[in-house]
Amino acid sequence: MQRKYLQNGLISALAFFCVGARVMRGSDNSASSLVSASSLVTGVSAVATSNSAVATDNVNGDALSSKITGALEALTSAVRPLSHPKALETAFQSYFAYLNTHPTDVKKPLLYFVDYGLPSTQPRGYVFNMSTLHIVEGPFTVAHGRGSSTTQYGVPTRFSNSSGSAMTSLGLYLTQGLYGFTGHTAGQTYSSVGLRLQGVSRGFNDNAGARGVVAHGAPYVTATRAGRSEGCPAMEQDRARRVLPELANGGMVFLFAPNAGLRADAQGV
Repeated sequence: MQRKYLQNGLISALAFFCVGARVMRGSDNSASSLVSASSLVTGVSAVATSNSAVATDNVNGDALSSKITGALEALTSAVRPLSHPKALETAFQSYFAYLNTHPTDVKKPLLYFVDYGLPSTQPRGYVFNMSTLHIVEGPFTVAHGRGSSTTQYGVPTRFSNSSGSAMTSLGLYLTQGLYGFTGHTAGQTYSSVGLRLQGVSRGFNDNAGARGVVAHGAPYVTATRAGRSEGCPAMEQDRARRVLPELANGGMVFLFAPNAGLRADAQGV
């Protein structure tokens, strides 16, 4: 079923896109419930196992919360403007939650972040090193899908996971391999480097592979403005040749918009 999320300028909850766990912050019980029911046994040993699991879970939750807080403290002041105060927090929570549950999938500490609450005439893309907590690249202009806005330039207001929508899909992605990308613009064919993306936000971007949503360079993206893509977070050609090989095969991407559709119960696939 086609899902379109209309931007309302508010985030009703923070998004966490991970498998088998949700990590919530802001309360004394935050970052809990990573315990598998299969770890519990009957009788007296069940109590000890349960207590041990809860203690381990609390430690894991505290460590995760500490990583998120550290990333925010290191990077927030350097990433301006943002379309919403929770933009980076949403991205970092999702990144670290996924890393916590899929450590072997995330082979590189790089996160490509785009704030789609900003217009396409404003730099809104960054690449962060989440290990050293510094900006590797950015800010720079990034395209959004032509189905996500009614005008050539501006702020995207519609998002979809459906084939044929030509809309941007929000959420967390895992990067895959590079390939030779061929695109079309203004009646002309062009070539660039392409980076395949695996959407891991179930119901939001997990159709990315079937849709052909990838990161790539495009001539319609310049240093001052970005045209519209078929749903891909396209960047300048030279930047793509430099950045995408570094992101490939185990980096991550997070596409944000101040949209109520990014809710806390959205699970990864």
